[in-house]
Amino acid sequence: MPTVHDLDTPSILIDAARAEANIARAQAHADKNGLKLRPHIKTHKLPYWAKKQVAAGAVGITCQKIGEAEVMTDAGLSDIFLPYNILGRAKLQRLKALHGRVTLSVTSDSMETLEGLAATFTDAGHPLQVLVECDTGMGRCGVQTADQAVALARLIDKAGGLTFGGLMTYPAAGRAAEAEAWLANAKQALAASGLACERISSGGTPDMWRSGEDSVVTEYRPGTYIYLDRYQVAKGVGTLDDCALTVLATVVSHPTATRAILDSGSKALSSDTLGLKDFGELLGAPDARVTGLSEEHGTVTLSGDAKLRIGERVRVVPDHCCVVTNLFNEVNLIDGETVLETLPVAARGLMA
Repeated sequence: MPTVHDLDTPSILIDAARAEANIARAQAHADKNGLKLRPHIKTHKLPYWAKKQVAAGAVGITCQKIGEAEVMTDAGLSDIFLPYNILGRAKLQRLKALHGRVTLSVTSDSMETLEGLAATFTDAGHPLQVLVECDTGMGRCGVQTADQAVALARLIDKAGGLTFGGLMTYPAAGRAAEAEAWLANAKQALAASGLACERISSGGTPDMWRSGEDSVVTEYRPGTYIYLDRYQVAKGVGTLDDCALTVLATVVSHPTATRAILDSGSKALSSDTLGLKDFGELLGAPDARVTGLSEEHGTVTLSGDAKLRIGERVRVVPDHCCVVTNLFNEVNLIDGETVLETLPVAARGLMA
């Protein structure tokens, strides 16, 4: 079998055993706390891992784009949630085609989105499940108040080809308690209006571990948990030893004793730091940090006992693994230095 030494750089390496362990750990937590797990595939974009997640006990998957959902449907995944406002005739027709093939649910946070859905889905015998998206503190999409959630839920309930599916949110990191209170209030308001709310879906890997049996949330949509990255380590989700994804890079220059250059820049490691100071760190070299990126070069600053040499191949743990995945055409599943399989990133770059 090939080894990592046979790969060109930059390349993505996925430690298969670590990814499997991360899947099992999250599923065990969800089972223990009575949560349904619906992993977000935006992190890996691979049917291979989506099927592994469902086999481990996930109720289905989450996709952010119709293109992702189409790829996963073609691969045999059968229960898909699209927590995104779908607008425009072309997208709505693609959504309708998906609805005929899989168990599908979506979200809406406005009359405009809902009008398009209601005009497209008219079969009362096979309604589309629509959840109301709620802004519980993230400051992105979502209705702003419980009253607005109730008003939109009523409209969904009255539409012949739609059915009210519950509430959905993506809470701000570290503010799970705030989101919990918001959702509990909205659930009570719905009940007072005569609307049952059996499904309440939340997301975000770091706060999943703070969820418990007494939560109003019934479903969780973690994404990054399968690979982990420096941001998740900083949030206490795991350690570097739990991070499954690394970028294999080559030292192409070493201009000074404290500066080395990798063949991996923003087009391989991404400039998305999620607020962290650096862009990545080198496994096995705790005093080496990727401190700067241009398009094709990564600047490594060395301190302490850290030493590198020109031509050396290193593994970089990125800050945000989800966007790194989308920069590569393929990933390499590894066991130690053995390459088990090379997989195309099937749902990569599908922006529509």
